[in-house]
Amino acid sequence: MRILCVSDQVDPLVYSPRMRERFKDVGLVLSAGDLPPEYLGFITSMLNKDLIYVSGNHDLGGLEAHGIDRWEPDADRDEATRRATGAVNAGFRIREAEGLIILGLPGSILYNRGENQFSELAMSIRIALLTPRLLWNKILRGRAVDIVLTHASPLGIHDREDPCHRGFKCFLWVMRVFKPRWLVHGHIHLYDLADLRISSYRETTVINAFGHWILDTEA
Repeated sequence: MRILCVSDQVDPLVYSPRMRERFKDVGLVLSAGDLPPEYLGFITSMLNKDLIYVSGNHDLGGLEAHGIDRWEPDADRDEATRRATGAVNAGFRIREAEGLIILGLPGSILYNRGENQFSELAMSIRIALLTPRLLWNKILRGRAVDIVLTHASPLGIHDREDPCHRGFKCFLWVMRVFKPRWLVHGHIHLYDLADLRISSYRETTVINAFGHWILDTEA
């Protein structure tokens, strides 16, 4: 299956009248944050496919206009998301789509006490609360998670030295312990074709979804 991954930038190749033709073989869409809800709604309406998203550290205003809290689990707000965009919020949740188990971890590292920012400890606690469900998946399904969908990157993988773009160390723990096939993140802008977009960490392929990227699960 081919998965359209998007984040951080409204990509003219996606936001186009030819989108349906260009991405006709896509079976699922993942959004790694910092994108306006109108853009997510355009994608879902054009492709008529499931769109799973986590929020970044810059897109709260656009979502609040639709009555959506972008990270705290809440059934009413999840329904507001679906009504406004057709997208499904995976922030600090475990979702399933097209046979894939997806863990969503939104936001960035804490750097100026803004919205949807978390300290290393706070993010670690959120992951710990999700761990029993992941272990249950491992027992019942033979695997804990297939895709970890984040906004920030893991520490030392695609991240930057400035305080805003530093990655989370606890994401490395998730990959070591639960062995997802992929971790898809945003937050790190790519300005050069030579910039590193794909890396490996143990058994996980780490993908920067900036703009858009096609993940082929059969590759």
